[in-house]
Amino acid sequence: MDANLYTLFERHFPDERSQPCLVVPGGAAIGYDALDRLSAQIAHALVAAGCRPGDRVAVQVDKHWQVLALYLASLRAGLVYLPLNTAYQRGELEYFFADARPRVVVCRDAMLGVCATLARDATVLTLDAHGGELVDRAAGLPETFVTVPRAPDDLAAILYTSGTTGRSKGAMLSHRNLASNALALVEAWQFNHGDVLLHALPVYHVHGLFVAVHCVLLAGARMLWLPRFDAHEVAALLPKSTVLMGVPTFYTRLLAEPSFTRAAAAHVRLFVSGSAPLLAETFAAFEARTGQRILERYGLTETGMNTSNPYAGPRLAGTVGPPLPGVEVRILDERHAPCAPGVVGAIEVRGPNVFRGYWQMPDKTREAIDADGWFATGDLGSWSAEGYVVISGRAKDLIISGGLNIYPKEIEERIDALEGVVESAVVGVADADFGEAVVAVVVASDGHALTEASVIASLRGEIAHFKVPKRVVFALELPRNAMGKVQKNALREKLAGGTASA
Repeated sequence: MDANLYTLFERHFPDERSQPCLVVPGGAAIGYDALDRLSAQIAHALVAAGCRPGDRVAVQVDKHWQVLALYLASLRAGLVYLPLNTAYQRGELEYFFADARPRVVVCRDAMLGVCATLARDATVLTLDAHGGELVDRAAGLPETFVTVPRAPDDLAAILYTSGTTGRSKGAMLSHRNLASNALALVEAWQFNHGDVLLHALPVYHVHGLFVAVHCVLLAGARMLWLPRFDAHEVAALLPKSTVLMGVPTFYTRLLAEPSFTRAAAAHVRLFVSGSAPLLAETFAAFEARTGQRILERYGLTETGMNTSNPYAGPRLAGTVGPPLPGVEVRILDERHAPCAPGVVGAIEVRGPNVFRGYWQMPDKTREAIDADGWFATGDLGSWSAEGYVVISGRAKDLIISGGLNIYPKEIEERIDALEGVVESAVVGVADADFGEAVVAVVVASDGHALTEASVIASLRGEIAHFKVPKRVVFALELPRNAMGKVQKNALREKLAGGTASA
């Protein structure tokens, strides 16, 4: 039986294919039939560009409805979809292209020169809301395409995530991984044909591309498609929606928006939060404002969603719920023994949602996934008395800001290379808006002319904007333990306490 994810989607499309799948507020309504036709034409265009099943298609474009057709086209042609954050700059793209070796790169017109220079062995095409070379090539090609059969473990996508040395790792996600997780979420969150998802998330990320879009396609539902999150616009569209998925920053900004009232939220049956921890204060304030409890869940790039607070049942602040159907979770102590409720340990997961491994990194894959299929998430947590997972921290030194993963090593290396810098440490500090804010602590040489503004300016244009520190603090030295390792916890405590000179 064909396990291609698109085949699964197509079986769940509404009988009336002209029904809107995607609505651009103030613009066009795109039916399931139109999406099917354009994805077929783009699939033909990708094949004509030399793509064969298993080839990678790297995509760095703005959010418009055509990018969804490109994603579906890649699935239909048996290709491996590689979404890239639109904030990535030259140095980051150079690594991704060299590592993944895409056959085709699809980018914005403004990035054509950079991508063509960096991906010399690939066909580089443009795509934007008004068309671009990819759409031009697709025009006139057949509006039907025979979906390429795929085995369950064939790759559907590669998403890059942070590595333990600062080098990004490509998480290989199969058709089975994505399908099993999507089916579990549709069941757990009771998605149905009448749902309208207010989609304000980016589509280069698991949350926006897989969790949100897949639930809609498997329910034959529809989306209100926003290019970005704007609290005033989202509040105005909530009465036309039944579901909102967001990162914690969405909810803090909605609570600061005067037009976000109980009446505005009344038509929405489900508010979902993920990609970063939701503060208990935000959970309580949201309930007080709307009378509804946000449903928090826990997932990873490598696994999709693992746990979820229940749709019909207690949603507990500070927890991410029990395991989803088909997913196993265990929490182990230092001796690899199961932890009792309330005892913090290492979180591991197993199930059909767990990725196949890291692209071109077999050693890292063996470190992460044991012989029995358990994936070591690198997160720390415990079981609540109710059997819900409570996330207490990350063993990996990641910062999550606005729902996006940031690895400090990459930023530290760039700061350390600046003239006058002796060393640096980058940490995440609690932030009411972003969850965590990136803060750099810098030790400068005597007589340095460095300033906070000069350090920040040197990083802009070199790395994605969300990685650029919000603050730069200067210190005489970095705190270290007896083994000489920088004590980042001590830095976080001082910075959180408002100490100006770490």
